[in-house]
Amino acid sequence: MNSNGKPVALVTGTSSGMGLHTAVELARRGLTVVATMRDTSRAAGLTDAAAEAGVELDVRALDVTDHEAARSCVDGVLADHGRLDVLVNNAGRGTVATAEQLSLDEIRDQLEVNYLGPVALTKLVLPHMREAGSGTVLTVTSVGGAVGQPFADAYCGAKFAVEGFMQSLAVVMLPHGVRVSVIEPAAVASDFVGNVARPEAPASTDSTDPYAAQLDAYLARSAGAFANAQSSRDAAVAIADAATSTDYRFRWQTSEGATAFVGMSLADTDGSRVLGATRSWIEPAPN
Repeated sequence: MNSNGKPVALVTGTSSGMGLHTAVELARRGLTVVATMRDTSRAAGLTDAAAEAGVELDVRALDVTDHEAARSCVDGVLADHGRLDVLVNNAGRGTVATAEQLSLDEIRDQLEVNYLGPVALTKLVLPHMREAGSGTVLTVTSVGGAVGQPFADAYCGAKFAVEGFMQSLAVVMLPHGVRVSVIEPAAVASDFVGNVARPEAPASTDSTDPYAAQLDAYLARSAGAFANAQSSRDAAVAIADAATSTDYRFRWQTSEGATAFVGMSLADTDGSRVLGATRSWIEPAPN
């Protein structure tokens, strides 16, 4: 298989949601797309969407937390296609829990999927892109990579980390022709929400859960946000726009709402604006 001179994109986490639609959208724009997922037995939705759009995809297995598998995947793409022009780090996983409810293993899991996975893949593609003198690495983070949110301690921590890594890397790679960026969706209608792990009450001598009322308020607010969420198809168009843009920016968002939301934090030099906004999310409703 070869790319016939077309740019080659590697997209992770394509079994559903934004990743699925991003892979199809990039193929619609004329790129050769290697669409990866942990379990290729779940590829039916992706292949159906590709067929409907009249495009072909190269579907491969990849668990981004398996770094040796990631190396084999990148080596295979280069061997089969002869080039790799775009990496979209999309695979991710969330968890809902505050610090006392989280085990260190759960925190490590968030780091593995949302931070170390994208970092490892980025490291693998950089030598090829640098030698080619061109390339794009786009990491799908979240508005949670700019705004810390209640009951998203581990998730936001990992997203903050990957944004810091990529922002530090970006300025170094620009003189080598490699564009490193992040894109921050807000609430997106996808399977991501259904895959979020739910917390257990912390061990306590008190039989009541000290966080229950706050969590109930947060989940009620989240349900409202996701009821009006951006579609994963619309978010994917924004991701594809960022991945193929001739104009370079480090930070992109997938919607005007996402832009307004992250702006709250990026202009919040003392932190009071974010805490003032998010505190209201976990205040129990009045009786």
